[in-house]
This record gives sequence, C-alpha cells and structure tokens, in this order.
Amino acid sequence: MIGLLRSLQRTVGPRPLEPTRLLVGDEVLEVVFRRHAQARRLVLRLNATGTGVQVTVPNGVSRARALEFTERSRNWIEDRVRARGSLIHLVDGAAVPLRGIEHDVRHVPGRRGVVSADHDLLYINVPGDPAHLPRRLLDFLKAEARSDLTRATARYATAMGVKFRRITIRDQRSRWGSCSASGDLSYSWRLILAPDYVLDYVAAHEVAHLRHLDHSPRFWRLVLTHCPNAARARNWLRKNGQEVHRVVV
Repeated sequence: MIGLLRSLQRTVGPRPLEPTRLLVGDEVLEVVFRRHAQARRLVLRLNATGTGVQVTVPNGVSRARALEFTERSRNWIEDRVRARGSLIHLVDGAAVPLRGIEHDVRHVPGRRGVVSADHDLLYINVPGDPAHLPRRLLDFLKAEARSDLTRATARYATAMGVKFRRITIRDQRSRWGSCSASGDLSYSWRLILAPDYVLDYVAAHEVAHLRHLDHSPRFWRLVLTHCPNAARARNWLRKNGQEVHRVVV
C-alpha cells in the first residue's frame, strides 16, 4: 500500500502553488509560482507583457521561501516596471499607437456607426455606449490587423511562389507570428500598433517559412530578397517590441 501511494504521488506531482499579488507603485502585479523539476534555484522574471511576475520554483522549495525571494527582488521588479513604462488602457482619452503613430481615442456620444480612424487629426473615433468602448476599440484594432496582414501575406505568397491555407489573428505573447507545416499562419494583432514596415516584415518572415520551415541561410536569403526593410524591422522589434505590449486589453 505504501508503495502504491508513493507511486501515485509521483504520478500526480506536487500541488500547484497559490499565486499572490505585489503592489509596485500604483500598479498591482500578479505573481505566479511555477514548479519545475529541473530547476536548481529560484528564478524570477516579468512576463512577456511586463504586467506580471513569474517565479520558477524547484521541487522541495516552499511557497513561503518563494514569497520571501520575490519580496527580496522588489527593487529589481520596480526597476523593470519603470523601464517598461506605464500601461495604456483602451479608454476614452488614451493615446494608442496605430501603425506606429499615436492616435487619441475619442468617444463619440450618442452616435451610431463603426469605429473609424481620422489619420489627419490623429483620432480614433469610437461611437456608442461608453461601457463598450474598450471592446469596440479592440475589435477595430484586430480587424485592421487582419486586413493589413492578409494583404501583406497574399502579396508575399505571390512573390515567393507559395500558398497559405488560412490566417489566424491572436494575442501571442512570445512571438509575433508562426507558420505551421500545414500552411496555417498566425499573427499577433499587436502588429497593427507597430510601424507599417514592421508588420510587413513579419508577414514576409512567416510566408518565407512556407518554403523553408527553418532559419537557414536559404530562408534569410528569401526574406531579404523580397523584404528590403527586414533588418530595420528586426531592429525595431528588438528595441521597441515590448512597447506594444503596454496596451492593456
């Protein structure tokens, strides 16, 4: 019986550790603890958006010790949050980047119609019930992303002599796009917040994977042949990629 219980414990594994919250300035960060069997020490980092903390906890280390480690790391967390910048909420009056250019969000009271962008005055006009403004604005940004990415993907597919099956728009945290062996392409809607040439490069990158599902010299040669702004876009993503994750949805 004892042997059976031990076997069950190994199968089930250690119980998940309860998350907590950490107040940093006027912002509350969610702290998530994740056990990792191969971890040798406690490791702390911000999540991809810089809006939460992830702590890797080795087996045998208690939640109390992980909490103490997190509290000792408070100065490091505060420095990273300051470097990240303040969050941008999808609300009336917010300044939201659209294709790399800041537009002020403006609620249009008592007006029916669709969300629209005024590129001359740099406004995004959102009509309807103010309670629905965040959702309507997000839907607008996703639709704009799908439109631009579909157009860029089709253009590069023709130029590179490949075919894709479908396009999916998601909120991917660790990558800007992906390509499956079956020809499905997935992109982050947040690319619509970046300059045009950045979105264009990511489309070229993923379409090139339809011919070379790797990052070989042949792959990069294909990308650079058709996308002269690739190096510039990659540099922007390295330096500013986290900026678009400051938009909170």
